[in-house]
Amino acid sequence: MNFLHLLARNRLALAGLIVMLLIVLLALITPLLPLADPDVTNTAERFKRPFEDNAMLGTDHLGRDLLSRLLWGGRLSLAVGFASALIAAVIGATIGIVAGFYGGRTDNVIMRGVDMLMAFPYILLALAIVAALGPGLINALIAVAAVNIPFFARNIRGVTVSIAHREFVDAARLSGMSDARIILTEVLPNVIPVIVIAMSTTVGWMILETAGLSFLGLGSQPPQADLGSMLGEARSALITNPHTSIVPGAMILVIVMAINLLGDGVRDALDPRLRSGALSRPMPNTLVRRKDPVPETKTDALLELNGLKTQFHSNGRIHKAVGGVGLCVEAGECVGIIGESGSGKSVTALSVMGLVASPPGVITAGAVHFAGQELLGAPYETLRRLRGDRVAYIFQDPQATLHPLYTVGRQLVEAIRAHHPTSRANAHERAVELLRSVRIPNAEMRIDSYPHEMSGGMRQRVGIAMALANDPDLIIADEPTTALDVTVQAQILSLLSDLQRERGLAIIFITHDFGVVAQLCNRVAVMYAGRIVEEGPTDAILNSPAHPYTARLMACVPELGRGRRELAAIPGLPPVLDMLPQGCAFADRCHRVQDACRTGNISLSAIDDERAVRCIFPETPAMDKAQ
Repeated sequence: MNFLHLLARNRLALAGLIVMLLIVLLALITPLLPLADPDVTNTAERFKRPFEDNAMLGTDHLGRDLLSRLLWGGRLSLAVGFASALIAAVIGATIGIVAGFYGGRTDNVIMRGVDMLMAFPYILLALAIVAALGPGLINALIAVAAVNIPFFARNIRGVTVSIAHREFVDAARLSGMSDARIILTEVLPNVIPVIVIAMSTTVGWMILETAGLSFLGLGSQPPQADLGSMLGEARSALITNPHTSIVPGAMILVIVMAINLLGDGVRDALDPRLRSGALSRPMPNTLVRRKDPVPETKTDALLELNGLKTQFHSNGRIHKAVGGVGLCVEAGECVGIIGESGSGKSVTALSVMGLVASPPGVITAGAVHFAGQELLGAPYETLRRLRGDRVAYIFQDPQATLHPLYTVGRQLVEAIRAHHPTSRANAHERAVELLRSVRIPNAEMRIDSYPHEMSGGMRQRVGIAMALANDPDLIIADEPTTALDVTVQAQILSLLSDLQRERGLAIIFITHDFGVVAQLCNRVAVMYAGRIVEEGPTDAILNSPAHPYTARLMACVPELGRGRRELAAIPGLPPVLDMLPQGCAFADRCHRVQDACRTGNISLSAIDDERAVRCIFPETPAMDKAQ
């Protein structure tokens, strides 16, 4: 997505851009306009009101045309503001890059000097510089640029420090590149967006600072006009002739507001962390827009998903992440959901409790019933009571979900007290019991540990303990063992299996690993392109996969130590979710594809009482006979 398109998504920034373009255009054509001389005085025409005797904005205390002075003064103020911002950015960025790149003594010497400048209030420092150099617009420009150099130096130095030791910079050093070349070709291109962002958000303040110096008589000198000097000259007539103050004051307000709005938009468009609307605050639960009637519950299962469809609406495109999923989970049952990355597993799980971020996520069809209660579209308070209490989540990366500044004990206590009124002491005892239940040694001591003081396996156990804090009926585990080594993974799976048996938990386990499914799950659902393509008992599917996709996935699992076959791979790539093909989404990668596979809707058909497959020409002999 290009810069202008990203900028246009922010309406306030777009308004700021339009206003600034108009102001800059007006400043550029000012010499061509039939305006009165802004410096010619005529005391006989002093203090004319706006629109009086061909004076569109009136005249000042010396009879000078306010419109002419406003346009010429605004032109001057813009030029000084942008020039000071450019000077401060160039010098400050240079200082910051050198300090951050070389580090050590060079960094200490440079940044201590910058700290000395920042120790002075910037307005007082600007006044001192102008007092030393003498009043004048150029001296005011130098003063404003000088007091803003530390701001740029600090910002750019911090960014450079994080870049200077990255792998690509180390590779450039190893290739024999000089420091100057590394800075120009490797560091600077990564720093320029930060410099532009800093400039866009500070130009407005520099214009204000310049106007402030001129207001005090230290900037533009008579008869030359800028917005600050116009405001300073008009203050004596503020009560009797307010228009002389309002005109330059309003111009300063419009310019600064437009620049600040535009600066915010530039920051959002250039910062890769904010590009895709990351600043948009998501709704507390996923937006539900169902056009079709809500399906009714068909079973007595603890959790029932019926025709669930979840989409992501972004930039005029609709990504169908979940395309009509139906799934039942009985009490005490473990159901595995398996498939390639991007098949819709995690989005399906997050949709259960309305945790898909909106925007851009939208649930467009289906129903989710938990213990007979419809969850889609339920009030936020209802979902909040259930989240972490009766339905709990275990996420893939515990370090991303545990707060780094709080001890694990404090976070466990918070999880308990958020749903059940209990004393802090009782909650602390409960937290220790939970850590023991997930087999963390020395639970009484480790409860005061911070997440960074624990290994990955320990943090994952804390995540499981937090999920168990309120004795939930259902746990949704989203690939909780993917980032762990084999030994720790086996321990976590054994722990979950024991907890399921002891507490009668229902578990939805999302994974890529058929070995995990075989060890833990009673039933398995295989997902592809947002839809379940095969479902049934784990043993039956592992021993006799019906869908070609399931068979190909299982063929990709290596047989360690046997060496009987080559490691298989599924040809091609999964389809793009905003351009799903007609018929079977797996058709382009399937070795059994026929013309019928590419037309119409292929439904999930039952093989027997326990199994179902979404395929016209499945792999199982039973279905081949049925055809």
